[in-house]
Amino acid sequence: MDTIENHKPHIRQYPDANGFFGKFGGSYVNEELQREMKNIENAYNTICRSQNFIHELRHIRKHFQGRPTPVYYCKNLSDLIGGARIYLKREDLNHSGAHKLNHCMGEALLAKFMGKKKLIAETGAGQHGVALATAGAYFNIKTEIHMGEVDIAKEHPNVVRMKILGADVVSVTRGTKTLKDAVDSAFEAYLADPVNTIYCIGSVVGPHPFPMMVREFQRVVGIEAREQYQEMTGELPDHVIACCGGGSNAMGILSAFIEDPVRLHIVEPMGRGEKVGDNAASVKFGTEGIIHGFNSIVIKDEKGEPAPVYSCASGLDYPAVGPEHAFLVKEKKRYEAHTVTDIECIEAFFILSRLEGIIPALESAHAVAYAIKLAKERKSESILVNLSGRGDKDIDYVEQTWGEYMKKFPNYSLLEGIDCSGINIL
Repeated sequence: MDTIENHKPHIRQYPDANGFFGKFGGSYVNEELQREMKNIENAYNTICRSQNFIHELRHIRKHFQGRPTPVYYCKNLSDLIGGARIYLKREDLNHSGAHKLNHCMGEALLAKFMGKKKLIAETGAGQHGVALATAGAYFNIKTEIHMGEVDIAKEHPNVVRMKILGADVVSVTRGTKTLKDAVDSAFEAYLADPVNTIYCIGSVVGPHPFPMMVREFQRVVGIEAREQYQEMTGELPDHVIACCGGGSNAMGILSAFIEDPVRLHIVEPMGRGEKVGDNAASVKFGTEGIIHGFNSIVIKDEKGEPAPVYSCASGLDYPAVGPEHAFLVKEKKRYEAHTVTDIECIEAFFILSRLEGIIPALESAHAVAYAIKLAKERKSESILVNLSGRGDKDIDYVEQTWGEYMKKFPNYSLLEGIDCSGINIL
């Protein structure tokens, strides 16, 4: 039966009242936590319509975060490839160095409204942790960040930033000592006192209302980018690309183009290969399942439990994808999922740094790598990439590991067939 509901724009139609995007999403938590999720949902629905809240959030975005961030045309890279025109939405220029502050300031403002005394969160690459520590300092709320021991060593600069900002950093030593384990640890800390604390989930994952809330706070990226791109070019891009672990930056930019005749691409980490534990390509290798209170596409082990995953980009090594992404990949013909390997990511990291003077986060470099591959095929089309964060946090890791990559992969596969003579890539 055709209903008025079916003709609503996607953003207004999903999620439904129970937090579902089709069959994905929902809230699979115990009764006590479900009551707290409902309190959070009610508080959000109250303040998101408040002129005081809207005014304060807009003031923060403009005068504290430095929004709007610009859209930038990569002339050197586009000219070298000789294919599509590549543009970047510069979220690396957002205060604290990534898109994460967009929802962290919103979540902290919500916590302030609810009278919460403590912010708790997980972090992988450290950008969400830095952003929430920033928000905690801004609102003078105690902040506790859970981070895997492996990621603490890998992303040391961000750990230092979190501590300088006044956050308590909890080292998680269980399991793979990475993002999934940090989520588990943070959830346990939150469950110990859900009345006085709030778990500020770092992506469009978790039980309802978090996938919806984080999307709404991140939509500013896409709203800005769509308007800026049209102002620059007089048209819409042919393609919009974003890296995707849980998928907050991807949902932020892609949400603005869902109703448009534009091809939308999420890029997941293929890591070292196709074996379980060597990648975090949830859409490619996952099946439907429940993780951390929501139903989505999950990479599982032989027992049907969430499997260990891996990526050189700590912010992407999560064994599931946000429920809205799962729904869109399954339902929308112009919404596609792709993969990029570690070596392609590292190549793109150096290519963008050397050709455009922009050092991307390794997470963002996945999107750049796919954009380069796509540009070689789509000679006359335009590509908008969400450069979700800057690579300051990754420079030590890249320096320490790049020699190993070079021994194994001596050639630049992304630029194969392109005349790079006279170009200082390495």
